[in-house]
Amino acid sequence: MIDDKLVSEDILEGEFVCNLGACKGACCVQGEEGAPLEEEELQILEDIYDKVAPYLTEAGRQTIAEKGTWEKAPESAFTGLATPLIDADNACAYVQYYDKGVAQCGIELAHLDGKIKFKKPISCHLYPIRITQQQFYDAVNYNRWEVCSPACTLGKELKVPLYQFLKEPLIRKYGEDFYEQLEGAAKFLDSDEGKEKPEETIE
Repeated sequence: MIDDKLVSEDILEGEFVCNLGACKGACCVQGEEGAPLEEEELQILEDIYDKVAPYLTEAGRQTIAEKGTWEKAPESAFTGLATPLIDADNACAYVQYYDKGVAQCGIELAHLDGKIKFKKPISCHLYPIRITQQQFYDAVNYNRWEVCSPACTLGKELKVPLYQFLKEPLIRKYGEDFYEQLEGAAKFLDSDEGKEKPEETIE
């Protein structure tokens, strides 16, 4: 436990580095639902859409014209709100394709061009970490998905822990103090003391 967040040890011990050249951005185009959204992101998506639209595919723009900038996702295990999917292929409506068919986020492309301040939904920025809100705490888990196998392989080759790869979004979500405590927990688990007493709770 770190404050009111229950963090899976997989996040501290797993290794991960996105390898877009290998996976082609599959997490943006596969799955049953769009990216989970937080309540405060709904208005942001509506406000920035005109600046994001030029970075989307025609199919994506048509989908958003029909469904809106977000939609309810009743089957979602997360927030129940999500980015809309293109019916023809289940890709996120905000996806764009560049560089040999690699899927990229149109919202992030607009951000990189300086058109908007919002980078992308926090669930996308944090992936493969998924957060579910329980009654008294947030459950922070590593969502393992076969399409991310190249990222796991590259992470092992480079010896980059998942929590370090996702330092920026973790700080964006929970702040620098949380990340420092997370880093401390990882160091403890890697220490002789931590390895000898894996059942101890890290605070």
